[in-house]
Amino acid sequence: MLYHILYPLRDLWFGFNVFKYITFRAAMASLTAFLISIIFGPIIIRWLKKMSFGQHIRIEHVESLHKLHGHKQGTPTMGGLLIIAAITASTVLWADIFNRYVLLTLGAFLWLGAVGFADDYIKVVKKRNLGLRANMKLLGQISLGVLLAVYIIRFTPIPTELSVPFVKHFVLSLGFLYIIFVVLVIVSASNAVNLTDGLDGLAIGCTIIAAISYAILSYVAGNFRASDYLNVFYLEGSGELMVFCAAMVGSGLGFLWFNSPPASVFMGDTGSLALGGGLGVVAIFIKKELLLFLVGGIFVIEALSVVLQVAWFKTTKKRLFKMSPIHHHFQLLGWPETKITIRFWIVAIVLALFSLATLKLQ
Repeated sequence: MLYHILYPLRDLWFGFNVFKYITFRAAMASLTAFLISIIFGPIIIRWLKKMSFGQHIRIEHVESLHKLHGHKQGTPTMGGLLIIAAITASTVLWADIFNRYVLLTLGAFLWLGAVGFADDYIKVVKKRNLGLRANMKLLGQISLGVLLAVYIIRFTPIPTELSVPFVKHFVLSLGFLYIIFVVLVIVSASNAVNLTDGLDGLAIGCTIIAAISYAILSYVAGNFRASDYLNVFYLEGSGELMVFCAAMVGSGLGFLWFNSPPASVFMGDTGSLALGGGLGVVAIFIKKELLLFLVGGIFVIEALSVVLQVAWFKTTKKRLFKMSPIHHHFQLLGWPETKITIRFWIVAIVLALFSLATLKLQ
């Protein structure tokens, strides 16, 4: 918004010329989102407490874990509302709001936030622990993926081929399967972040790291010279997605201020589904979908641990892990919660750095 208001006034004062730089606006979006989170965080937390939107810690079938997490009973959840508000406000303020990729990303982000909110609302207000029915949640995610894929195919220059990390001058043609692929990216990305959100600061910390990576990748994809030099897909206008990713970083840091151990608030499905989906949509637009599995390696490991646990139990009637997702396995091994979180952050940073290094291998 400010780009359209102040940049045209650069002839009146040369200082307004700075608004043409995506890097400046991204930095300001990150700072704005952080300040919104810090300032309004206490207000949101008090409101959630007043509304009795507290986390319920299940004891059925998870008695051993309940002993470790029982003290979190009643901690305000649905803090994702703060994350969504901060990211949306700062993106609208600092990005080129008429950029279709920004609008589509924000739309998908809010869509999945609404799905997550419905899930949290049913859990907290309706007192139904499982929340929104699985088929309804999937319907919300799948329908978004289908709509996004159809729009990309019909109205954008984004190709339906996939670039493969580490491989130069090779693309994988999907054809009509591209729609299914987009759906898989949206569903897997949003649910993977959701599964990771089980320890104080874990999911939001890993999201911040992934968002920094995709802010850099978005800038490269939207810069003709950088994309040509690094041999990556160039998409005119996609650089503005850097502002959205930067807002995600700032909002995440602000939320982490309150979500750090011991957490004063949880993001709930409201935040986790929106954040994961937002990263997925950005990855789809800049043709770095497959790289998301490396950048968000922690999310992949968490989701994979659940799949392996279920498959192993159905096959052998025994558990592969003490509990899934895998962060609970380490808890039951006796690792302190903060140690698990920080070590997972370290792994996430290493994976993100390695992912960015792959740009020179293409």
